[in-house]
Amino acid sequence: MKKVLKVSGIIILVLVLLIAGGFFYMSRGLAEGRNMVINEVNLASLANKSYLGRYEGGRWSNEVEVTVMENKIRKIVIIKDVQFPMSEVSKKLFAEVIEKQSLNVDIVSGATVTCKAYLKSIENALK
Repeated sequence: MKKVLKVSGIIILVLVLLIAGGFFYMSRGLAEGRNMVINEVNLASLANKSYLGRYEGGRWSNEVEVTVMENKIRKIVIIKDVQFPMSEVSKKLFAEVIEKQSLNVDIVSGATVTCKAYLKSIENALK
C-alpha cells in the first residue's frame, strides 16, 4: 500500500511540474509582447523589391517577406510562422495593412501579441 501511495505521489508531482512548465512556456514574453510599440515606416523611401523581416520573441517569433512596388505594400507572406499559427488572424491583419498601407491597424481581438509580433516583423523588414 505504501508503494502505491509513493508512486501516486510521484505521478502527481510530475503532473504538477508539467502543468507549471507549460504555463511558464505559454506566458513567457506575454507582457513584453502586449507592450510592444509598432512604429510606422516610410514607404516612399523603399525600392521595388521584397524585404525580409523577423521578430524574435519566444513562441511569437516569426519571419515575413514584404513585397513593395511603387511605394506600396503589395504582398505579405509568412516565411516562418509563430509557434501556434492562426491563419485567419494573419490573413485579416495582412489584408488591413495592405488596404491602409500602414502598420497602424486594428489588432485582432484575442490575438494581441500575435498581431504585434507580425507587425513588428513587417516593421523590421521595411525599416
